[in-house]
Amino acid sequence: MMDNPFLQHAELQLLRGAPAEALAAARMGLTLFADDPALLEIAATCAVQLADDELAATCWQRLIELDPQATDARNSLALALERLQRPVEAEALYREALALLPEEASLHANLGLLLENLGRFAEAERHLRRAVELAPDSAAIQSNLAGLLARLGLLAEAEAAYRAALRLQPEFATAHSNLGVLMTDQGRMAEAEASFREALRLQPDYLQGRMNLGQLLLALGRFAEGWPLYEGRQQVYAEAGSGPAALPPGCPQWQGEPLAGKTIVVMPEQGLGDELQFCRYLPWLKAQGAARVTLVCRPSQQALLQTLAGPDVVLSLSEAKPCLSEHDYWTFLLSLPLHAGTRLETVPAAIPYLAAEPQRQARFAPSLAGAGLRVGLVWRGNPKHSNDAERSLPGLDVLAPLWAVSGVRFFSLQKSDTALPPLPAAQPLVDLAPLIGDFADTAALLSQLDLLISVDSSVAHLAGALGVPCWILLPAWKTDWRWLLGRSDTPWYPRSRLFRQPQRGDWATPVAEMAVALAAWRDERR
Repeated sequence: MMDNPFLQHAELQLLRGAPAEALAAARMGLTLFADDPALLEIAATCAVQLADDELAATCWQRLIELDPQATDARNSLALALERLQRPVEAEALYREALALLPEEASLHANLGLLLENLGRFAEAERHLRRAVELAPDSAAIQSNLAGLLARLGLLAEAEAAYRAALRLQPEFATAHSNLGVLMTDQGRMAEAEASFREALRLQPDYLQGRMNLGQLLLALGRFAEGWPLYEGRQQVYAEAGSGPAALPPGCPQWQGEPLAGKTIVVMPEQGLGDELQFCRYLPWLKAQGAARVTLVCRPSQQALLQTLAGPDVVLSLSEAKPCLSEHDYWTFLLSLPLHAGTRLETVPAAIPYLAAEPQRQARFAPSLAGAGLRVGLVWRGNPKHSNDAERSLPGLDVLAPLWAVSGVRFFSLQKSDTALPPLPAAQPLVDLAPLIGDFADTAALLSQLDLLISVDSSVAHLAGALGVPCWILLPAWKTDWRWLLGRSDTPWYPRSRLFRQPQRGDWATPVAEMAVALAAWRDERR
């Protein structure tokens, strides 16, 4: 067989840190020798570095076909398929590789992480514990096991595993940061801050660590320190697939430059509740002198956000796409508090800053007619939220103590992309969800209620933005930073009240407190 002149060139480019050039050389070589294992491996490796997992998967699949015993190729292909959201195929590959190498710790670890992401925690724990047995000196595997143990609520064992990882590798920035998260979840804030700062001392450009420390400081009300660090979220969330709702425009990202006579577009990010909370900054942004402020939003929010002061135009993502780069600057919505210099005592809390449309109010009024105080209910959040299992109620029956409060009529505003269990006949609840098509509909209904009772959800944020009294049930585990610590009020929404779990899983206590408060509130309004 003749020598392939492209192999040496591809290897050289790879060593030089030029994956695009190395991939080009490898692909040229593969036109001569389509099944050259060395070129296929270089091509796959470069494709991963260039975020082309489809190409990488194709190359590794061919390597497996050429060598059915190739466990490394199976492992690499499985990792690529995970990134391509093909977990069933990835799991099969890990199990095939383990059949060939049952004592390979990295395979057990990778399969364990996949199973954890699929919610199959018992299986995940078995494989991660086996990985630790096989590779007791691996700091990374100890840290991975610690992360799962924390999810399972085995906090002492999780802490021990993180500390074991740090004994093995004291400079392991990720483990320091993850230990800080565990400390935060247990309310050990000083220890958490120390862990985050150590992670950043070791790796100053560690964006996840910056975001973690930023969120901790924001939860502590230390906004001046927290907002700059929270900017690390931009890349962290983008890599996790939960960041920007659209690719940023081609114009420069705004870093606080003077806006007089300029145009700026504000891009959505994270969840719907985040957008409802932070759109309050649009009037401030317009007041900086911009000639035109464009707000981009999800389609379900467009009609509602037309009622917001500040933006000159509100566009849906699809409408905005052709004209994004025509602006002088762009910014993420959640970067505006940083640029505004928001401190705990200067949170812009003038409400309402959103409004219901009178025509929709009139259309829905008959559905709300009747005697008694009108109280809306939302008991579940977005199931895709990472902490939804903690912040959503396990069932509507958790709220049963509220039914005993006389003189109150309850209305469900609970929407869901998946089928909800039928509302029990024993619970006096009028279902308004079929009337809701978008957030403007929700606003029209909320504006005619006396009170909303909700878990941490976008509807709770909407009530706050409308100035509708809202009582929010908050979990003890991973409480969102925006609700601060230990407070029953919130500077973001002056007419909202917070009811917190005293410990993880205990909804009975705050609901009982809420039932007492509801009876007192009813009496005050008589």
